[in-house]
Amino acid sequence: MHLDQLKRREFITLLGGAVAAWPFAAHAQQPDRLRRIGVLMSVPESDPEAQAWLSAFSEGLQHLGWTAGHNIRLDYRWAAPVDAESRQRVSKELVALQPDLVLTQNTVRTARKGGSGGLP
Repeated sequence: MHLDQLKRREFITLLGGAVAAWPFAAHAQQPDRLRRIGVLMSVPESDPEAQAWLSAFSEGLQHLGWTAGHNIRLDYRWAAPVDAESRQRVSKELVALQPDLVLTQNTVRTARKGGSGGLP
């Protein structure tokens, strides 16, 4: 085997390893950015089932390394379940915050009606 063939193989191996590691290095170099999740609920804020659901959601995020106030922000909006105007109003408020993600127990159609189509 010639020396330049060996170097070529080493180079290809090194390049392949660098390409595989690139997403991790790029992620590590990015400054910490507070990610924002908008949560749209169409039940009263006092609903115990909804509170339990949101608590479980927060615990799941923490389990994955997302901590409220540290690297993630959760913006909650509550709408009366039978009031279409209320749902649209809080949907607009939520979209105006420009979240990275919108979580809704409603349909996407309900959430989209509130904004200008700027949902992520």
